[in-house]
Amino acid sequence: MVESFFKTLKSERVWRTACQTRTEATAAIGRNIDGFYNSVRRHLALDFISPLQFEKRAA
Repeated sequence: MVESFFKTLKSERVWRTACQTRTEATAAIGRNIDGFYNSVRRHLALDFISPLQFEKRAA
């Protein structure tokens, strides 16, 4: 599962972004994880819905 996460992260962010510094790369990866991966991407543990959809259903 972790290998799949890192492969997706690399293909969506790392290989498509040319960063000048390590700090810039860290910020770009952090934005990708926080802004997309955690809130939008469907999760197996949540019955293949995103955390946002899960929270809306629970409310």
